[in-house]
Amino acid sequence: MAHSRQMRILLAMVVMTYGLVSAQAMEPWKIMKLWPGVAPGERGDIGPEGERPPRPGQRKVIRIQNVSAPTLSVFKAKKPNGAAVVICPGGGYSILAWDLEGTEVATWLNGIGVTAVVLKYRVPRRRDRAKHGAPLQDAQRALGLTRHNAKAWGIDPNRIGILGFSAGGHLSATTMTNHRKRTYPRIDAADDTSCRPDFGVLIYPAYLVDNETKTKLVPEVPVDKDTPPAIFIHAGDDRVTADSSVQMWLALRRVGVPSALHIFPHGGHGYGLRPSRDPVSGWPKLVEGWLHRTGVMNP
Repeated sequence: MAHSRQMRILLAMVVMTYGLVSAQAMEPWKIMKLWPGVAPGERGDIGPEGERPPRPGQRKVIRIQNVSAPTLSVFKAKKPNGAAVVICPGGGYSILAWDLEGTEVATWLNGIGVTAVVLKYRVPRRRDRAKHGAPLQDAQRALGLTRHNAKAWGIDPNRIGILGFSAGGHLSATTMTNHRKRTYPRIDAADDTSCRPDFGVLIYPAYLVDNETKTKLVPEVPVDKDTPPAIFIHAGDDRVTADSSVQMWLALRRVGVPSALHIFPHGGHGYGLRPSRDPVSGWPKLVEGWLHRTGVMNP
C-alpha cells in the first residue's frame, strides 16, 4: 500500500511537471550551425529539410526529416547550476522526434537548472555509411562546441553530459565510447577540446545489442573503464528490447564504471516526458536524483 501511494504521488508530480513543460515552451537562447560549411561527407543528395506530416492515427509529434545542415539549439536555465546536457532526439535514424524527445526535454532540464543543447543531427541514414556514421560526427562536434563555449554559455566544462532516446540513445552510447579520436578532420579550435561526455542519460536506447542473441553489445559501442557513468531507463515490454540497456549497464559494471539501471514492467517505447499511467513516466525524478547523487548538479 505504501509503495502504491508513493507511486501515485510520483505520477502526480510527473503530470504536474509535464503540464509546466507544455505551458512553458521556450524559444532557444541561441541556434548555431554545427559546421562552418558543408558537413563532412555530404553529397547534396538529401531532400529539403522539413516536418514530416503524421500518418493517420499517429499522435501529435513534430517529426523533422531530411537534415543535412545540423544545428545546436541552446536553452539556458533561469537559475543555472553550471551543468549542461546535449540532447539527441530519437527517430530510428530516419526522422527526429523534435519536441517529444528534444525541446520538451530541454524545458524540463532548464527547470532543474541545467543548460540544454538540443542537437539536430543528420537524418535519414546516408547511403554507403553506417546508420550512425554522420550522426556520430555531429555528436562529437556538438560536445566539442559546447565545451569550447563553456565560459560564454555559463557552464562548467567538466559537467557536460549527453542524453538520448531510442536511436538518440544509440548515438549517445557511441559518443560515450568513441571519444578518443574525432571521426572527421579538424575544423577549428572546438575540435581541440575533448568530445567525451562527463555522463550519459539513456532513455529506451535502441540498437545496442546484436539481433540474434541480444546478449552482446554491438561493435560500435566499445565500453571500457574510460566510458562515462550513465543512467538507463527502459520498460520491459518495449518492442525495442530492454536488453540494450541491460547489456550496456552490465558492460559498465564489469569495468568498474558506476551506473544506474531502471527497468519497469510496462511502458512501451517512445513516451518521452509525456505522462501516462505507467510508472515509467516517473523517470525524470529518477534521473534528477541520480544527477544530484553523482555531483552533476553541484554548483
